[in-house]
Amino acid sequence: MAGRINTDDIATVKARSSLEDVVREHVTLRNAGPGALKGLCPFHDEKTPSFNIRPGVGAWHCFGCDEGGDVISFVQKVDHLTFAEAVERLAQRLGMELRYEDGGSRSRDEGLGRRSRLLEAHRVAEEFYTERLLADKLARQARDFLRARDFNSSHVKHFGLGFAPRGGEDLVGHLRAKGFTDEELVIGGLAGRGSRGLYDRFRSRLLWPIRDITGSTIGFGARRIFDDDKIEAKYLNTSETPLYKKSTVLYGLDLAKKRIAQDRQAVVVEGYTDVMACHLAGVETAVATCGTAFGSEHIKILRRIMRDEADLAPAKVIFTFDGDAAGQKAAMRAFADDAKWTSQSFVAVEKSGKDPCELRQAGGDPAVQALIEDAVPMFEFAVRTTISRFDLATAEGRVRASGAVAPIVASIRDRSLRPEYTREVAGMLGVEVEQVAAEVARAGRITLDQGGAQGRLNGRSARAGTGVEDEVGEPTPAEAARTMPVPDRRDPVVLAERQLLQVLLQFPAVLRPGAIDVLSADAFSAEAHRAVFDGVRIASGSGDRASLGTWVSAVTEAAPSAVSGLISELAVASLPTRMDPMTGLPSSRYVEELFDRVRTVSLTRRVADAMSEMRRLDHAQEPDPDRSRVLATELQELQRQLARIKEGMS
Repeated sequence: MAGRINTDDIATVKARSSLEDVVREHVTLRNAGPGALKGLCPFHDEKTPSFNIRPGVGAWHCFGCDEGGDVISFVQKVDHLTFAEAVERLAQRLGMELRYEDGGSRSRDEGLGRRSRLLEAHRVAEEFYTERLLADKLARQARDFLRARDFNSSHVKHFGLGFAPRGGEDLVGHLRAKGFTDEELVIGGLAGRGSRGLYDRFRSRLLWPIRDITGSTIGFGARRIFDDDKIEAKYLNTSETPLYKKSTVLYGLDLAKKRIAQDRQAVVVEGYTDVMACHLAGVETAVATCGTAFGSEHIKILRRIMRDEADLAPAKVIFTFDGDAAGQKAAMRAFADDAKWTSQSFVAVEKSGKDPCELRQAGGDPAVQALIEDAVPMFEFAVRTTISRFDLATAEGRVRASGAVAPIVASIRDRSLRPEYTREVAGMLGVEVEQVAAEVARAGRITLDQGGAQGRLNGRSARAGTGVEDEVGEPTPAEAARTMPVPDRRDPVVLAERQLLQVLLQFPAVLRPGAIDVLSADAFSAEAHRAVFDGVRIASGSGDRASLGTWVSAVTEAAPSAVSGLISELAVASLPTRMDPMTGLPSSRYVEELFDRVRTVSLTRRVADAMSEMRRLDHAQEPDPDRSRVLATELQELQRQLARIKEGMS
C-alpha cells in the first residue's frame, strides 16, 4: 500500500494552486477591498455575501457558517474529498507528479484517489462514445437524429455527444483494457452487474455527457433511438453515484458559467437539445436539469454564479417551458420558489408551443433569441396561468379567479408594481379594480398573519448563522461552540487586539525587525488571542514571510488547533482603516497605534497587579521587604515604559 504524500509536495501544491481560480469555479467573486474578494458561500444558503477570500494570503473564510481554511480545505469541502484526494486533484490541475513516503512516485493511475479514478473513467468513456458516434456505421440513426435537428459533427465534438454501441459489453471491455476495475465501473454507474458478469449501463442510445461545474464528466444522459430498444423510457440518466447527484447538477453549466457570471443572467430550458440550440443561437447562458425538476439546490448553484445578492441590482433568470399542461405545471413550481431568489424571474413560452430546439429549426437563431428577449415576468405568467383555469363567463368563475390570483399579486416583492398588476388583473377578469384590490389586501393580511411569527423565528435563526454579532454584541452559536472562550468584541481592548492580529497575519511586511518581540502573549487579554499570537511568534522565527499563504499556514501549524478557525477568519477579515493606494498596506501610524494600545493596556494591567500585591504585602502578617523592593523597582520600570509610549518614543 502506498504511503503518505511527501510533505514538501503538499506545500508546493498549496503554494502553486491559485485559491482564486479554484473558488471561481464554484462562486462568482467581486472586489471587497484591497486584496480581498467576496461572494455567496457555496456551503450554506444566503442572500448577502459573507464568503471572503484573500488570494495573496491563500485563505478563505465565511462569516456566515464560520468555515474557513486554505485551497486544500476548500477543495476537500466543496468536492467532499479526503485531504489526500484534494491534494491529488490540485496536483492534477497543475500537471504535477506527487511523491509518496514509500519512495519514488506512483504512476499516474496509482496516484489518483477514488473520485479522480472515477472521473478519469468517465473521461475515457466520453471519448469512446464520441468516437463511436462519429465513426460507427451502427450509429447512423443517431447521426440522422442530430442532423434532423440541424446539429453537425462540429457540434457533436463541442458538446461531447456520443453513441453507446448495441453489443452490451463494448465499453466494459474498453475500460478494462485501460486498467479500470469492475468495481470502479459499477460504482461510477458506467456498468451494471448481472448473472453473467458486467454489462454496459447504456446500449443503443444517443448520449450527452453530464459535466460538473469544473467541466469534468460525471455521468450521461441517454436518449432512445431505436424502436426495438427494450427500455421504453425515452431518456435514461446515470443513476446516483459518488460523482453524480441529479439534484445538484445542471447540464451545460460548464459551458455557460462564464457568460452567466458576466451577464448575471441564466436561461433554464427543459432538455439537452434545447441547451445546444440556445448556445448555438447565441444564448450562451442556457442550462437544463438532468432528469429531475428544477429545485432549491439548482437555485443555490445559479445564485452563486449570478451574484444573486440583495445589495446588487437584480440578476435575471429566464425559464422556458412547453406550452402544454406539463409546461404550465413546471412554471408554477418555479413560481413557488420565486422567493428564494433576489433576482427577477421571467418565463419564455413560444405561442405555438415550440421548444428552443424546434424553434431554431423553424426560424433559425433569431427566433431563439427573440423567445428569450420577449420573456414576461414570472408573476405575470403565473397570473395568466391561474386565471386560465376558471370560466370567466360566469360571475362565480370571476369571483373564484379573483380569489385565486390575489395571493400571487400580494406576493410581488416590488410593492410599487402591485397597483398596476391589480388593475391589469381586474381587466383580465372583467371586474372592478376595487374588487381585486380588496382580495389582494386580504391575501396580504393572511400571508402576514400565517408567516409573521415563523418569519421572525427564521430571522433570528438566519442571523445566528451569519457570524455577525447581533444588536447587543452577543457571540454567535458557532463562536460559542469553540473550545476556548470567545473573544468579546464589545470590549474595545479585545477589538484592538483583534485588529493587531489581523495586521500580523495579513500584512507581515509592515512590521519592523523585532517589532513582534516588544510583545508577549500575556499582553493579550483574550485567551484565544494569546494562542494566535503564540503561533505568530513561533512562525516568525522561521523568517519566511515572502508568501502570505505560506505565512498564514505556518502560523496555523504553530498555533493550537482550537484557534485554526479564528486564524482563517482573521486572515481574511477587513480592517477598519484605509490602505495606502500605492502599497496596498495599512499606514505605519495605524499599525504603531495598535501596538501601543495593546502594550499600554498590558502595562497598565501589570501596574495594577503589582500595586495590588504591594497593598497585600503591606497588610501581611509577615512583611517581605525583599519582595516589596522588587515590586517597587518593577513599578518604576513599568511607569517608564508607559511614559515612553505616551511620548511617542516606543
